[in-house]
Amino acid sequence: MPHLRHALSRPRGLLAALLLTPLLSGCFASGDGDGTGAGGTGDAKSGSRLRVALAFPPAENLSPHGADATLLSRLGVTEGLTALDANGAAAPALARSWRRENDRTWLFTLREATFQDGTDVTPSAVAAALTHATEAKPAPAALSGVTLTARAEGSRGVRITTGTPDPVLPLRLSSPGLAVLAPKAYGDKSHVDPVGTGTGPFELTKVDGAASATLDRFDDYWGGRAQASGVDARFIADGTARANALRTGQVDVAEAVPVAQAAVLDKATRHETATTRTTSLLLNTRSGPFKDPKLRAAARAAVDTSALAQGVYEGHADAGAGIYGPAVTWAEGKRKQPAGRAAEGRPDGASVTLATYDNRPELPEVAQVLKQQLEKAGFRVKLVVREYSRLEGDALAGTFDGVVLARNTLVDTGDPVAVLASDYTCDGGYNLALLCDRDVDRAVAKAEGTVDSGERQDAAMAAEAEILATDAVVPLVHQRVITGVGSAVKGVLLDPYERTLVGTGTRR
Repeated sequence: MPHLRHALSRPRGLLAALLLTPLLSGCFASGDGDGTGAGGTGDAKSGSRLRVALAFPPAENLSPHGADATLLSRLGVTEGLTALDANGAAAPALARSWRRENDRTWLFTLREATFQDGTDVTPSAVAAALTHATEAKPAPAALSGVTLTARAEGSRGVRITTGTPDPVLPLRLSSPGLAVLAPKAYGDKSHVDPVGTGTGPFELTKVDGAASATLDRFDDYWGGRAQASGVDARFIADGTARANALRTGQVDVAEAVPVAQAAVLDKATRHETATTRTTSLLLNTRSGPFKDPKLRAAARAAVDTSALAQGVYEGHADAGAGIYGPAVTWAEGKRKQPAGRAAEGRPDGASVTLATYDNRPELPEVAQVLKQQLEKAGFRVKLVVREYSRLEGDALAGTFDGVVLARNTLVDTGDPVAVLASDYTCDGGYNLALLCDRDVDRAVAKAEGTVDSGERQDAAMAAEAEILATDAVVPLVHQRVITGVGSAVKGVLLDPYERTLVGTGTRR
């Protein structure tokens, strides 16, 4: 995950062209018992509490503008003006409709909704929330390279103006990082507080550091009363421990079950979802040995991606083909071969530090295999493995020479161009490769400004080719995610975009 960072109601032709793996709303069976969760009790009338094991502890005090935004959306706490539907199109959320007034201005009409603190969702509250997002440091990934202003318009309208034409603004506003919270959430300028200030079906009531969180059903949710009375979330970074918690009945849902644990789960509780997640090796282009493009080329040439897909992932992944994987169905037919790559240099024992995180249990093994492959090519490699929350800051600061990252390329906006802007441009907010290349920036800017569906896809693939030509990123595998779901649990949301997990219909 990370960041755990990309968005889409543009013209229907473009939406159809961006069709991805459908969102799966599962109805499965599990049960374990008495309906009593760690944070409260449930009964037949009120609904049992759900017990959920999540892979990533909060990295930024549950700020909605950074890596933790997806945690809040997966738990049903926060929402934006729009959401992604099953086909990857922008769908109504807090906004019930919208229209484009000109190439830079959109008018969104709000539905009647209530914040979890009891106050109304008003145009002024929404405009203020979006303004806070634009001022966040670092900027939310969905706003990478984008400037916007939001103003209240009448009793139900919010007018949003962008600095340059943005044909995918409704998609962008579906990003978990652009969630709308109640005004009191922003009282402390140093921290946005999501406790009791969201709009979703579940209200965050207590956070126990990086260990757990308690959520209660929000009965005034505009989308209807949730069937579960609450959610007791545990943050369990160790994948084997998550799988064991499901197997022993301690939790009802366990996300990101390790490949190594899949076979020991009962088949009825194991659900595999194709996702838009790609695991990549990102090389530090600003400092250290990989500042030299020839050594980056040598590293790329040393990597055997098929060994990772079939070995580490045991066939639950496809060998890396590019930034976009098979779930982005149109990409393969439009992919361009990178041109102008540097010739491979000789490592001659160059010492590099390779870092990854253990929240996704396959990544340390991936890093270990990469270490062996790079050492065979002549590098000396030191491995660093931490929890993601303890890794991200150093990775963004360029402390490491290489980072192994699993990244959902469409989580931030649903727009395939957004991940290119946030991860690979000079001003990108999640640029772990610290890449700043004139040709890349030019190609991404062209893609961002293209409206026509086919032409936008072509421009995105041309930008991908420019990025791959720098060897700042080496795509390793395209992942499928395994979710453990108790046999009496129904309505878990198995989402290829990894934005949702529990909703109004999730119950046991």
